[in-house]
Amino acid sequence: MPRAEQQDNLATRPEIAPDCAGLNFFDVDHSLRDLIPLYLGAEEQDVLTPHMQRLGALAGGRLDELARTADRHPPVLHARDRFGADEDYIEYHPAYREMEQIAFGDFQFHAMSHRGGAFGMTKPVSPRAKYIFQYLFVQAEFGLMCPISVTDTSTHLIRKFADDQLKDLLLPRMLSADMASLWKGTQFMTEQTGGSDVGTITTTARKDGNAWRLSGDKWFCSHTDADVALLLARPEGAPAGTRGLALFAMPRRLEDGGRNSYRIVRLKDKLGTRSMASGEIRMDGAFAWLVGDESAGLKQMLEQVNLSRLSHGVRAAAMMRRCLNEAMVCARSRRAFGEAIIDFPLLRRQLAKLIVPTEQSLSVMMAAAEALDQSNGGSIEAKSLLRILTPLLKFRVCRDNVTVATGAMEVRGGNGYIEEWVNARLVRDAHIGLLWEGTSNINALDIIARAVGREGAHLTLAMALHRKLDASTKLPDEFRNRVRQALDRAVDFAGRVAALGGDEAMARQAASGLYHATSAALMAWEGCASPKSGRRALLARLVLERRLSPRDPLTPDPPFERDAITLLLEDRPLTFEEVAPLLCS
Repeated sequence: MPRAEQQDNLATRPEIAPDCAGLNFFDVDHSLRDLIPLYLGAEEQDVLTPHMQRLGALAGGRLDELARTADRHPPVLHARDRFGADEDYIEYHPAYREMEQIAFGDFQFHAMSHRGGAFGMTKPVSPRAKYIFQYLFVQAEFGLMCPISVTDTSTHLIRKFADDQLKDLLLPRMLSADMASLWKGTQFMTEQTGGSDVGTITTTARKDGNAWRLSGDKWFCSHTDADVALLLARPEGAPAGTRGLALFAMPRRLEDGGRNSYRIVRLKDKLGTRSMASGEIRMDGAFAWLVGDESAGLKQMLEQVNLSRLSHGVRAAAMMRRCLNEAMVCARSRRAFGEAIIDFPLLRRQLAKLIVPTEQSLSVMMAAAEALDQSNGGSIEAKSLLRILTPLLKFRVCRDNVTVATGAMEVRGGNGYIEEWVNARLVRDAHIGLLWEGTSNINALDIIARAVGREGAHLTLAMALHRKLDASTKLPDEFRNRVRQALDRAVDFAGRVAALGGDEAMARQAASGLYHATSAALMAWEGCASPKSGRRALLARLVLERRLSPRDPLTPDPPFERDAITLLLEDRPLTFEEVAPLLCS
C-alpha cells in the first residue's frame, strides 16, 4: 500500500495508533541534533547537516517503504542458468536494488571516509559523521548495512596491508560510486568447526605462481555474492592454530569475466536481516590474492573485525532509536479507557526503561567514533580508548537492543506482533547483533582479559572521563562526585577481575559496570557542554540509580524518578537549569 494511502487510512481509524511512517528521523531526534555540535567540526556541520536531514526524510519515507518490501521478498539463489551452466547467482527484489543505489551511489557510505567526493567535499568524511549517517540509515534498513560496512572495512584492509599492485587493481573499483563498476566487499570467517575459535579454520591455500588457490568451506557468509571477499586460510606447510593463518582477497569473477572456482551452496533461512543474502560457499581451488604479511593474517583481519564491531554498536543504537520513536508515537496516539496511554504511570515507567539505554548507546557511540577519528590522526591515547570503547559498545548495546525492541513491541500491543508493522522486524533483526563479530561472552572476555588485563585501556578511559567531569563545572559537586565514585569503582572492579585471570564468571558483570559508568560520565558532561542537552545529565542520574547503585526491589521508586520521567517524556530540548534541581534531590 502506498504510504500516503496508509496515512489516510490511519487518519480515519483513530483507534489504531500510527507508526513513524513519514517522519524525518533527523528532525525528530533532538538528542542527536543537540550532540552534533559537540562532536562534529563546524565545517562538517555546515556541509553535512542538509544531507543528514535529507537522509532522515528518506529513512522515514522511501527507504522505510523499500525496507518493508525487501524484508517480505528475500533474495533467491539460482544454482544454474537456463542452459544448465553452473552460473550460480542471487536474485534480489528491485526494492533492495533501489536501496543499494541510495546507499552506494547517492550517499557513498562505502567510500565517504576513504576519499573525497561524497557530498561535494574535497576530503574524506570523518568517522564521526560517517557513523551518524549509518545511524540514520539503519533506522529504516538494517540488513543492507552489512554489505555497506564490510565494503567500507574491506577497503580499509586493502589500503593498509595490500601491496601497491593489488591496491591499484582493487581500490578504484571498491571506491566507485557507479553501480555498474563498483566492487562490493565482504569478509568470510565462520566455518563449520566454529566462529569464535578461529584457530580451527580448515580452509587451505596453495601457492600457484604469483597467485594462490583456496579450498574449503565457509559456513556463514553474509553478503554471499560480494565482488571480493576477504578471508583467512592456512597456507600449505603453515603451523596449526592462529599463527598459521594468512589473509586473502578472493574475487567473485576473474579478470576474463569467468566465474571463480567456488560456488554458493545455499542461502541461510535466517530469523532476521532477511533482505540481505547470507549463505554457505565451497571453494575448489578458487583464485585469490595474498593480502599483506603471510604470517600476520589474523592480526590484519582483526582490524576489520573491530571496525565491524563498532559498526554493529552503531546499528544497535540506531535500531533502539527507531524502537523508541515507534513506542513514543504509539504512546502519544493510542487511547485506552478514555485516556492517552502515555498518561498511565506504568507505561511511563516502561517508556523510561526504553529511553535510558537508547540514550546511553548514542553517547558511547559518539565517543567511540571520536576515538576512531583521533586514533586515525595518530593519537596514542585515542587508540587505547578505541580499544576498549569498541567492544564495550558492541557488548552492551547489542544486548540492550533486544530488550528495547521487545519493550517497544509491547507498547504497540498485538499489532506489534504482526508483520505488517515494523516492530516484528525490529525484534527479529535485533538478535543478530548478539552473534555477528563475537557473542556477548566473547566480547566481554575481550574487554576484561585483553583490553583491561593486557593493555590497561580502562585506565586510559578513566583519565579521559575524569577530564570531562573536571570540565563539567556546572554539575553540583555532590552529583559530580557520585559520578566520579561510580566510575572509579567500575574501573577498579574491572581491574581486579582482570587480575584474577579475566575470571569468566565475572567478566560480563565487570564489562557492564564499565559501560554504565562510561555512559553516565559522558552524559553528565554532555548535559553541561551543550545548551540544549540538559536531559543528558538527568539520564546520567538515572543510570547511577538503576545500573550502578544497590537497590531494594521491594521499595517504591524514589520520588525524583517520577519528576525525571515527566521531563524526559516531554518532546522538547531541556536546559541544564531545568534538570539541575533533580540531580541531587
